[in-house]
This record gives sequence, C-alpha cells and structure tokens, in this order.
Amino acid sequence: MNQTKSQKPLTISISSEAAEHVSRFAERSGKPGSNLRVAVKGGGCSGMTYILDIVDEPKDDDKVIEDRGLKLYVDKKSYVFLAGTVLEYSGGLNGKGFVFNNPNAKTTCGCGTSFSV
Repeated sequence: MNQTKSQKPLTISISSEAAEHVSRFAERSGKPGSNLRVAVKGGGCSGMTYILDIVDEPKDDDKVIEDRGLKLYVDKKSYVFLAGTVLEYSGGLNGKGFVFNNPNAKTTCGCGTSFSV
C-alpha cells in the first residue's frame, strides 16, 4: 500500500543536530556509543510527558529504529503515540533543547515537554 500525503509516516526520526547532541551527552555521561530510549508516560500539564534516556541496549519488546547513526529504542505502547515524530534540537538564545515534532499531539504545553492526543 502506498502512503498518501495525508498519512503519517510510521516511524520516528531524529535530526542530524539532535543526533549530534545525543552522542555528546552519551560521551559526557561515560557511555560513548550508547543509543537513545524514547518514550512517553502519563503526567505533565497536558496529560503525557516525553522521556529521553541514554541506554546501552533495547528492552525485549522495544521497536528499534536506526537513524543518523543512532538506534532509537521505543516500547510498543509509546510507539503508538510517537509514530511520525521527528526529534529535533533547538539551540540558541530561545532554544528549548530537544523538541518533539509529534503529528499525533492535539495540544502541547508551553514548555513542549508534555502533550495530549
């Protein structure tokens, strides 16, 4: 089945700048070559909160996505809420750090760390 423009891509991707920052954080935390766990959990001012963690290995039920030299580990429950998301990094004076551009989010909080669907 071909994807149309109205369909969301069924993957999660990371921008090159965000991938570089993940690699730097991994080195600083003494885990060079580690990868990134991306998840959501209930909480935050909009209902669900994004979680990022530097990890060595996936859990048994994780979906593994490779992008820009990193492996992103996403549990199946979180993947439902994150499919189509692009993880970016916003620096500069008004930068927020890691930014989730999530097409599934109907509303987000002002700080961008929580959302609702």
